[in-house]
Amino acid sequence: MKIPKRLEPLFEEGLIDDVICQLMTGKEAIIYMVRCGEDMRCAKVYKENNKRNFHQCSFYTEGRKVKNSRRARAMEKGSHYGLKAREETWQSTEVDMLCRLGFAGVRVPKFYNFFSGVLLMELITDSEGNVAPRLSDLNLNLKQAREYHRILIKQIVNMLNVGIVHGDLSQYNVLVDNQGPVIIDLPQAVNAGNNHHARNIIKRDVDNLTTYFSRFAPELAQSDYASEIWSYYQRGKLPHAILTGNAKQQSIDPIKPVNVSDVLQVIDTVIRKEMAWQRHKQTRHLNQLSQC
Repeated sequence: MKIPKRLEPLFEEGLIDDVICQLMTGKEAIIYMVRCGEDMRCAKVYKENNKRNFHQCSFYTEGRKVKNSRRARAMEKGSHYGLKAREETWQSTEVDMLCRLGFAGVRVPKFYNFFSGVLLMELITDSEGNVAPRLSDLNLNLKQAREYHRILIKQIVNMLNVGIVHGDLSQYNVLVDNQGPVIIDLPQAVNAGNNHHARNIIKRDVDNLTTYFSRFAPELAQSDYASEIWSYYQRGKLPHAILTGNAKQQSIDPIKPVNVSDVLQVIDTVIRKEMAWQRHKQTRHLNQLSQC
């Protein structure tokens, strides 16, 4: 296959030796299978912002920290330099997430390199060495659906334990190898502690998976793992949580009518005590004056 223009810098640097084929075109990038020495890897070429269907709105980028103050100001102003810096930050987020999540034990592709806007990472394969299918391409039985759902809910919890929410998780962003689900596509991941939308984002992620798996395991449609997970997270108890899928709704006592007479009586008592205290102070002051 002819080497795509965006991959030429990697070829010149010796990071890749050959381009085998194009694997897929997504809403944010084009994925190629490449050869690096004797290993087959994945090369993710990010599309330009105006050619992507997934836009980096503040819904996702809120709370992301930029260490360089000049870059941060430029990004905020939206200058030409700022737009370029914002694009680089968007891409480097996935690198950061792959490294952090991999270290935390979350099943994501192994990161190898990031050069000239291209991400080199592990090629996920099935037991026969073929490219692993997406979850959406599988026809699951009841047992598989329950097991994959359980694994992915656990992975979502593991991600949140290190403060990360995927942001676009669905059956289309999960590959399945011989060990089970592998989560992919992370440039839109958000920091749960700094993003005010994090609760809604994780709910959407969980609901996407629940809707998909309930096609094969109908009882999952009645579960509410998102509310339960977020409740444990807010209370700092998520690492030790035992999830059931049933979010406990706190009962709220009905509003009782105010008894006006009781309120007036309390006010009158307070006023009487204050008046008595003022009289006491005045009497004590006069006694002190008379003794002078």
